[in-house]
Amino acid sequence: MVRSMLTLPAPAKLNLMLHITGRREDGYHNLQTLFQFLDYGDVLQFEVLPTPTVEVISDLTNVGTNDNLIYRAARLLQQSCDCELGARIKLEKVLPMGAGLGGGSSDAATTLVALNQLWQLNLSLNQLADLGLQLGADVPVFVHGHAAWAEGVGERLTPVSPAEPWYLVLTPDCHVSTVEIFSHKELTRNTSAITIATALEGGGRNDCEAVVSMLYPQVKQALFLLNQFAAAKMTGTGASVFAEFPSKDQAQQVLAKMPNTLRGFIAQGENISPLHKTAKLATAM
Repeated sequence: MVRSMLTLPAPAKLNLMLHITGRREDGYHNLQTLFQFLDYGDVLQFEVLPTPTVEVISDLTNVGTNDNLIYRAARLLQQSCDCELGARIKLEKVLPMGAGLGGGSSDAATTLVALNQLWQLNLSLNQLADLGLQLGADVPVFVHGHAAWAEGVGERLTPVSPAEPWYLVLTPDCHVSTVEIFSHKELTRNTSAITIATALEGGGRNDCEAVVSMLYPQVKQALFLLNQFAAAKMTGTGASVFAEFPSKDQAQQVLAKMPNTLRGFIAQGENISPLHKTAKLATAM
């Protein structure tokens, strides 16, 4: 039976470390980072339309249609495959924007995976990831759906299987601009490369953390508070910070001690993306 509707998650990610090893001639940066997914994120519902119309329904009032990665992903897939079908896409937004949790990239990846199924385009994950890279450097890892060591601008992926602890994630009330951080004159851009093994053993840091903490006191304060209980790190270019715990209960005890000014949630790390787990179980409607 041909599917006409599909509901899939768009999970958050953490950068367990993030090194900037150089700046490229095109202005982008060479990175080394370790991605892991969380069992927490946005939810998208897709409905096939018989005409090439793409509708995105959400509560995001500050994001224009042409800036919406969901809309752009659908249009890119449509145009790349000369598809004459369309879609109505409803977004249940859970992940805060500008938090370094990959919400927009994850939404785009889920859109590519879902519409590839619904429109019966039969593109491979590699083909979808190549399309996703046109939308953002983090989109391919969400498309492939496996925890990964990433190099280049984040597109060269090696699957890895780090431990899957419980995480407490705190998000201060601020929106960090990735462009601002990567263009800042004081950003470290010459960190020596490390090996995957070193990263998996807990080596490495987030090179963006010092600049973000300087520009955004709320992030600096969140790191300070969380560091009282466990080793705190920032994910991506922030604003979210996180620490790992051996159990959900321990993470909940610490969350209960955090001030109300910090938005927080608890989630478990997952090496196989919830998107891929759910997509395999999706049934026809």
